[in-house]
Amino acid sequence: MKEHGMANPFDKLAALRDALPPGDAPAPTPQPAKARKRFLEKVVVRKERKGHGGKTVTVIAGIAPGALDELCGELKRALGCGARIEDGAVVLQGELVERAVAFLEGKGAARVIRGG
Repeated sequence: MKEHGMANPFDKLAALRDALPPGDAPAPTPQPAKARKRFLEKVVVRKERKGHGGKTVTVIAGIAPGALDELCGELKRALGCGARIEDGAVVLQGELVERAVAFLEGKGAARVIRGG
């Protein structure tokens, strides 16, 4: 078959494809048993300077321990800042309270509290 003056390289394979026996239906994808809980009842987002060399940081507490690493990486990418896990909380470099709250609410945190 020619389309617009060019031969389709797959035309020769069409006869072979039609000669193949029908394949099995794709297996259904398993549904996750239960979505992993990422947030505790309340998530506290606060700004701190003490103990950080005079630099302002944003501390996010109330994240489930199993989700700390994943959420830390997502926050770094979404907010464009450095982040680390310290004492069971995520510490973001800079004053990012409002942006962090908006991100967490968008990810499904039911109750986000802004601290001092």
